[in-house]
Amino acid sequence: MKSSLKGLVVVAVASASLCSIVAAQSLQEITVQATRILNTKTVERNASTGAPILDVSVSYGIRVTDLDLASHYGPIQLEKRVRDAAMAACKDISRQYPDSTPSDEVCAKAAADKAMVNVRELVAAAKATAK
Repeated sequence: MKSSLKGLVVVAVASASLCSIVAAQSLQEITVQATRILNTKTVERNASTGAPILDVSVSYGIRVTDLDLASHYGPIQLEKRVRDAAMAACKDISRQYPDSTPSDEVCAKAAADKAMVNVRELVAAAKATAK
């Protein structure tokens, strides 16, 4: 049990981030990163330290090359993809860590909102290029 908890902590820390960071990797893809907080209990509990809190994150890449972002429907489709990916990422974390917070809905909204900043930039660039 002790070694499996340490393994879990190592994996969680290796994939941890301090906050949800969402960035456009290139003009070809948008990255949606969902972050949840995981409270764990230590095997050798120290009364003065309590349980550690870890941020666990999952990232999904969203392809945009098949969309015409200068059109009316391209940005609508991309926004749907971002929101769907955000919810899927949050549900993945929830399945692996059922005690994590916040809820799937709050997690997905935060991840999608951050990704939408890059979506708006891509759409504006596509529309400016199309003129």
